[in-house]
Amino acid sequence: MSSQHRQVRRATDQLKLQTAIGMAGQLLLLGILWGVTGLGPVGWVIGVACGASLCALLLRSGKPALGPADLVTLSRAVLAGGTAALVADQGRDASLVVVAVVASSALVLDAVDGLVARRTRTASALGARFDMETDAFLILVLSAFVGLFVGMWVLAIGAIRYVFVAAQQVLPWLRGPLPPSRARKTVAAVQGIALVVAGSGLVPGPVAVFVAGGALAALVWSFGRDIAWLWHVRTLPVIAEGALELAVVKPGGGSPAPGGNGG
Repeated sequence: MSSQHRQVRRATDQLKLQTAIGMAGQLLLLGILWGVTGLGPVGWVIGVACGASLCALLLRSGKPALGPADLVTLSRAVLAGGTAALVADQGRDASLVVVAVVASSALVLDAVDGLVARRTRTASALGARFDMETDAFLILVLSAFVGLFVGMWVLAIGAIRYVFVAAQQVLPWLRGPLPPSRARKTVAAVQGIALVVAGSGLVPGPVAVFVAGGALAALVWSFGRDIAWLWHVRTLPVIAEGALELAVVKPGGGSPAPGGNGG
């Protein structure tokens, strides 16, 4: 076996070990939630399904092994799976404090993985995609939870990104790269915070509606602005596409997600 093949095999074995640790972490979190909240069979099924799906996607991603920042994102994905399990199992009866603590932990780590990627110089397109999908899933779960209290219109906060991805399959010009935007990052950060506040039970109902509504309005504005930009540049000559992409792709690989769902 050549040296290159041995390195590939080692990296594959490392990824398998890392995903196994991630699955163990998911089971451990579910056990903690069972002890604290009495998590039922539905929660266990959803939590295990989230963990298994995460492992399968990572093993099929083509990534040789998870870097330091990816391991932080893996922890966030485990927390998102735990949040999904709790919400699916107990719905409106879920402990607001426990949901807030688990989701807030994932949101705090969202700031950590980007910092780790920059400090260790291990940023990658696959890492950015992993981070983005973890963000999107957590926001979807939180919006469904908050929707139980203030109205299911809040689910639009979590669904809008997936609707955009579906639209990309029909309208190729929506797949274009976007320029970096501080406003987009701010909107992305606001979504999770707003949903945790709205679903925490610490604010009156009308305030929760106002907070969730403001977050949705900001997200619609951000997506609308990005879609308008993509529409504007859709007719640029093909010869300029390479130069355009080089100009707008984030350092470390990967294009920013439209509307505020990227890191």
